[in-house]
Order: sequence, then structure tokens, then C-alpha cells
Amino acid sequence: MTEARIEATHGTGVIDGRLFVPEGERRGAGAPLPLVVMYMDAYGLRPTLSAMAERLTALGYAVLQPNLYWRAGAFAPFDPASAFQDPKERERITALIRGVRPEEAMADTRALVDAAGAADAGIRTDRIGVVGYCMGGRVAFIAAARIPERVVAAACIHPGGLVTDAPDSPHRAVSDIRGEVYIAGADQDQGFTPAHRETLRGALDAAGVTYDLELYAGSRHGFAVPDHTVYDEVAAERQWQRVSALFDRTLRRG
Repeated sequence: MTEARIEATHGTGVIDGRLFVPEGERRGAGAPLPLVVMYMDAYGLRPTLSAMAERLTALGYAVLQPNLYWRAGAFAPFDPASAFQDPKERERITALIRGVRPEEAMADTRALVDAAGAADAGIRTDRIGVVGYCMGGRVAFIAAARIPERVVAAACIHPGGLVTDAPDSPHRAVSDIRGEVYIAGADQDQGFTPAHRETLRGALDAAGVTYDLELYAGSRHGFAVPDHTVYDEVAAERQWQRVSALFDRTLRRG
């Protein structure tokens, strides 16, 4: 695959991200490349996420990873093994997470998707898939509701914050979702409790959303990302199978 920095002009600066494109036979014979937007977790864009993008490019997808932290400027890399245990590092990463506002993340997504189409005319941008991990899982869920005219499939892997008491909680906007949704929840995740799951299922059912909410027994928040200390290879491979199947049946048609 090829990896390149991609940018889009914004009123307050320049949005950046990374674009991964398959090469050779994996690109196909002239057919448009389906695009998947992969939203990062709290630790930001890094080599681990590039390797995860390669899993999808190997299947013939272009992959776009927005830098959700661009408004904060440059920052020192985090060590996933200790970032939330060290008080100073926890404060630093928490500030970045709080700076990711849904309306801005959606504007960034639209701008970068358009930029990807402009950079490579062979990438299809009118129908896209989204996938996210941890923090990114919540962003992917929000994208399904706020960019329904483009998002035909959303995979939310060990997400948190889908059900809150806030008026703008993501579960309150599911009636706008048109695409298919897959949610992979860890059963040992305080941000995705049985009560959260029950509320979320009720909202999705009432809205008539096509979805699958799968609970990964014995797994913890972060199980699918290789550099997390709670990484579970068996569970991670299972979610890859589910995500691949989701995109195959939604992005390969129409």
C-alpha cells in the first residue's frame, strides 16, 4: 500500500490526516476504490494504526485516518502502557479527548473525504464506511447519524460514551442513521455497561436501524488495538472478520 499525508483547508487552519491506498492487483482493474474512514483512539495516529489500515487496504479499500487532534497542535507521543496510569499523562490525554467535538469531527471528515476524492479520482466518496476504536468508535457512531447521506456502514469497536445523560448523547440521534451499524462491546467495560447496552438497543430498535450489537465476553475496553495492554488477539481477529464482512456487503454494492 501507499501512505500519504492528506490535508484540507479549514476556516481556522489546515486539517490533516493519512490516506492509505492499495497497490497493484489489490487495487482492482479500474473499479472505484471503496473508502473507509478509520477513526483513531485516544493515543492518536501512530504506526499501530497504519498497520490496522493495511488490513483493510489488503482487501481492496482506501483508508482515510483523520487527525482528530489537529486543533491542539503537535504533541509528544503517548505510551499506551502507562498514559492513563501517570497523572500528568492522564491529564494531558484527557484534555485532548475533551477537545474532540462532534460537530468539528464531522466537518473534518467531510473535508478530508472530499480531499481524498480530489487527490485520487479512483476513490469513491459518495458511499463510505467508517470504523473507530475506543474514542473513535463513538465518533464512527456519530458519523453514521450526522453524515447519513454518505455513511452506509459504521463499525464501532469497544466504544464508550454512546449512552449518556446529556441532551446530545449519541443514542438520542439514531433516527437519522440510514446505514448498517456493527457494535463490538467489551463485557468488562465500565463505559459500556448492561444498562448502556439496554438503552442503546431500545433506541436502535425503535428507530428501525439495521444493526448488530455483539458482546465480547472476557474482553476489556481496547481489546482490538495491538499496542494496548489489554489487547486480545482472538477477540481482535473476530472483530476483523465482522468488520470485513460488514464492508463487503455494504461498500461492494450500489
